[in-house]
Amino acid sequence: MNRLLIVLGLALVVAGLLWPFLARLGLGRLPGDIIIRGEHGDFYFPIVTCLVISAVLTLIFWIIGRF
Repeated sequence: MNRLLIVLGLALVVAGLLWPFLARLGLGRLPGDIIIRGEHGDFYFPIVTCLVISAVLTLIFWIIGRF
């Protein structure tokens, strides 16, 4: 359990550090992400971005789990 929390914490730190670089790749503006603009604000739901990130993380953790 402790190892899992440490890995998750490190993953969040790495994601936070890489966030500006990932924004340049277009993550967050993929086709399928829902953006609703209104008079009083915007609603943004990055569904496709979440699916891509989930698939990549699943692959990474699957590879790590094999070793």
